[in-house]
Amino acid sequence: MIASLRGTVEAVNPSSAVINVGGVGFAVLATPDTLAQLHTGREVSLFTSLVVKEDSLTLFGFVDVDEKSTFEILQTVSGIGARTALTILSVLPPNDLRAALARKDEAALTRVPGIGKKGAQRMILEIGTKLGPAVGEAALASAEPTATAADPDVLAALVNLGWQERIAASALTKAHEQADGHALSVPELLRSSLRILGAQR
Repeated sequence: MIASLRGTVEAVNPSSAVINVGGVGFAVLATPDTLAQLHTGREVSLFTSLVVKEDSLTLFGFVDVDEKSTFEILQTVSGIGARTALTILSVLPPNDLRAALARKDEAALTRVPGIGKKGAQRMILEIGTKLGPAVGEAALASAEPTATAADPDVLAALVNLGWQERIAASALTKAHEQADGHALSVPELLRSSLRILGAQR
């Protein structure tokens, strides 16, 4: 089991990063909040979770233990796999997820693409209080890229998550409209777009 990585960031993509550890590049899937904290050429330490399937080995990376443990607890819910768990955390960071579960807020949970009413009910029932109580406000992501610069990256990330480009582009446009002229970072824009796509189902 690969529990953590420490190395140099070689590349940061819309939904993943490459971390060079001793000359070996590890591809790591991560949430927008985690990716926003990675910078090419800098050293980074990530907590990781290795998901093994018959035909693949996929490494997921997290900047803190809370995000990693939340990711792993999500996968204990019936019908939620690793990629769905990552999508949930992309829309609802750990504190927001805790708050939604505590309120039994099905509407908030179903804004996640791939989570319907029954899936939300299963999450509320099967996770219960395993995540603990929400504490304070969710940390804000670093807002480095402007919304205009972020568009191609966010569109690529949505397509990689399985959305048709036309539908993804429409959600991206609506995300800008909802921002009311404020420049959004890649993580913020991706999260907003995912919420819009989830609401359209």
